[in-house]
Amino acid sequence: MKNAIFIKLFFVLIFVTSENLFCQSPLITGTIKRKTETLNGKWHYIIDPYESGFYNYRYQPYDEVEHPGSGGYYKNFIQTDKSDLIEYNFDKSPTLLVPGDWNTQDERLLYYEGTIWYKKSFDYLKDNSSNRIFIYFGAANYQADVYLNGKKLGRHIGGFTPFNFEVTDIIKDTGNFIIVKVDNKRKREAVPTLNTDWWNYGGLTRDVKIIEVPETFIRDYFIQLKRDSKDILSGYVKLDGNNLNNVPVEIHIPEAGIKHTVQTNEKGNAEIEIRTSKLTLWSPENPKLYDVTLKAGQDIVNEKTGFRTISTGGKEILLNGQPVFLKGICIHEENVLRGNRAYSKEDARMILGWVKELSGNFARLAHYPHNGYMARVADEMGIMLWEEIPVYWTIDWENEKTFNNAKSQLKDVITRDKNRASVIFWSVGNETPVIEPRLKFMTSLIAEAKKLDNTRLISAALEQHGLEEDRNIRVITDPLADYVDVLSFNEYIGWYDGLPDNCENIIWKIEQDKPVIISEFGAGALQGFHGDRLTRWTEEFQEDLYRKTLDMLVKIPQLRGTTPWILCDFRSPRRPLPVIQDGWNRKGLISQTGNKKKAFYVLKNFYNNFELNK
Repeated sequence: MKNAIFIKLFFVLIFVTSENLFCQSPLITGTIKRKTETLNGKWHYIIDPYESGFYNYRYQPYDEVEHPGSGGYYKNFIQTDKSDLIEYNFDKSPTLLVPGDWNTQDERLLYYEGTIWYKKSFDYLKDNSSNRIFIYFGAANYQADVYLNGKKLGRHIGGFTPFNFEVTDIIKDTGNFIIVKVDNKRKREAVPTLNTDWWNYGGLTRDVKIIEVPETFIRDYFIQLKRDSKDILSGYVKLDGNNLNNVPVEIHIPEAGIKHTVQTNEKGNAEIEIRTSKLTLWSPENPKLYDVTLKAGQDIVNEKTGFRTISTGGKEILLNGQPVFLKGICIHEENVLRGNRAYSKEDARMILGWVKELSGNFARLAHYPHNGYMARVADEMGIMLWEEIPVYWTIDWENEKTFNNAKSQLKDVITRDKNRASVIFWSVGNETPVIEPRLKFMTSLIAEAKKLDNTRLISAALEQHGLEEDRNIRVITDPLADYVDVLSFNEYIGWYDGLPDNCENIIWKIEQDKPVIISEFGAGALQGFHGDRLTRWTEEFQEDLYRKTLDMLVKIPQLRGTTPWILCDFRSPRRPLPVIQDGWNRKGLISQTGNKKKAFYVLKNFYNNFELNK
């Protein structure tokens, strides 16, 4: 009996250990301004649909079992003798550009879902022998196993959030090779789950870089205006390293006349609270950014940061205490002109430039965390943002690992973007079913978001319903509405729900005393296809729907924003209609060729002429 208990405990220990054997390092905040060296560029790749480079013939991972021979691509074996049996060769394999998705770089991979191995060789000389080195990934979709010089660094799960690993004791001056197994297979228990309405771009889709920091460095920091205050900056700083107790950390904002010092505790943490009366608050009309410097020992972090407040009061959304109407649009992370995953600052400037041209001041970054340049460029351009995690449609609500995955993605995006003034919403999901397990899942995420950052608004894109006795009377009955700060919901009256003329018959009965954002509405149209207003897929149909929808929505007393679906056409395997769709969702106001459809100008005119009744 004792032996049985011992064996059971042993296997539990093995399971727990294997689950946590390779842990990524805590995420480093503010990587843009640190000392970095890019690993972007050409990486060799091997397509591995059977994962023969990861599993042996007994389906055991090579990196977890002893194995003879050359199995395991992460070892990067190279033939040195004519008799060597090695069945792969990275250096003779083709290349992919990083950052970038694999789907649009090789025609064989357009619909590919599975494993691809990436490999890059590099040299690296430290600035100082005592410094620490990390390798940072902006994102890899969906699961990434990372190896440096044949040693496993760890695994990251989630296709849209950053992660990093410390490699101080592994990296060499010359002859390094990094290998990443990226697997974008959709899974029932994943976040997002099996069914989505966007392209499953695989690969190392964002920047990869080396970060060098002092032995003790500023790993994380948060400096924003305290909730409901215009003159108190609050937050924290967290150090990583040795001898963390009682380390002075200087916060310097010269233009605001701020020079403040805090002392860390034994864990390297320090709370920040600074009273100031000299701040110019960030807004779309005046996107003021300050140079902020944090210094701890040898580590110095420089940032450009804006400061503003965001709150609600009854039906109002209050920016810096003043009512604001969110003139928005939804965005997918695609460069429509290239037809692939967007990833660069130039992409962000182009996409957000279209938002400004639309006379917008707000964008919903759907349905997952977009690349970090979006929030930084939005800071500069004065565009408020909604950021979201991919809790989309029908997640595995009762799976604890699924919840922890979603929570981890939420934590990572908040960690990355919590110092960005443009971000005013954290969203915990989109169009999820009204069932009890989902309510527990989503309210737990809301609690986590508020714990991590109580200075922003929390929402989720809900759904609306017609009453049984009268479908024209629309209500929000989702109990999640009681937990969000702003009531946001999607509606497609006139597209999936009748025809546009029905908008005139709709009566909204929204009982919640909260601001309302219509987080989606829209219709598909093929740019250049014309006809009368009742002919599906014409620009005229989409134009008419926008006119009638906007006339309908302004009758909602609590309406404080709209984000129609969507700025640009985007790729989706769910949209196969020949000639019209051809694998593209056509609800964009801008086509895949960059041409604006007629509805673009309807929305622009609405935003130009709309005045909020205060």
